[in-house]
Amino acid sequence: MTSVFQSLAELEKNDQAGALCMVVRSQGSTPRRSGSKMLVFPDGRIEGTVGGGELENRVIREALQAISDGRPRMLEYHMTDIERGDPGVCGGQVEVYVEPLRPRPVILVIGAGHVGKTVAQLAHWLGFRVAVNDDRAEFCTPEAVPDADAYFPGPMADLPAQMEFTPWTYVVLTTRGVNVDIQGLPTLLDQPAAYIGVIGSQRRWSTARKQLLEQGVPAEKLDRVRSPIGLELNAETPEEIAVSIMAEIIMLREGGDGRVMSKRKPKQTL
Repeated sequence: MTSVFQSLAELEKNDQAGALCMVVRSQGSTPRRSGSKMLVFPDGRIEGTVGGGELENRVIREALQAISDGRPRMLEYHMTDIERGDPGVCGGQVEVYVEPLRPRPVILVIGAGHVGKTVAQLAHWLGFRVAVNDDRAEFCTPEAVPDADAYFPGPMADLPAQMEFTPWTYVVLTTRGVNVDIQGLPTLLDQPAAYIGVIGSQRRWSTARKQLLEQGVPAEKLDRVRSPIGLELNAETPEEIAVSIMAEIIMLREGGDGRVMSKRKPKQTL
């Protein structure tokens, strides 16, 4: 049998997600003792156990949520009264620590012009894996964009067949116009990406959205798109625009709000 530690090593090696759950405190009669471990995969599969039954079901649900939001949690369960909502009647008390293991996020840059190339460079520096797509093959090479990890020259619409989209994929369209966007966006909107952003003015996206609606793309799918993209920095140069775009992505990924730090009210202390 594969051990939890072997599975953890495989997750890290393959840059995949999961959640490690460990009993850190066990008092009285409980299904498992301190140190018991369970690894939960995004599809709900498990390796190891923290006790089985309803207790384990609840830990798995929390682990899946932790994988989604990236936040660890400490869970405490009493095992005395089912009618009160406890997950068992063993009579003990157990605490389980859940640590999410999230893969390195991927930035998919579509359109490797001045801004796209700079977004790729900044994303690479920030620790993201970087994939680049452009329907102009000469723009989608290691020579043109040296900071990318993967290159997908060709139509945007072909991307779902060429790479895996996950909840840790952030899609940035820095294309050269509406015509490119409306040809490729419909297939991307069916993917489980965390973020799909389109560069340009409000008018540009309004034009693209109108044409996509006319093609039969549902409005709820188009509502996933963020456009214009980035935080309002009055950015002008490709470098400044790239900072604006990546700042928005980091804000969304980490649960920030984009407020100026110096304007925050200090926390009250006792």
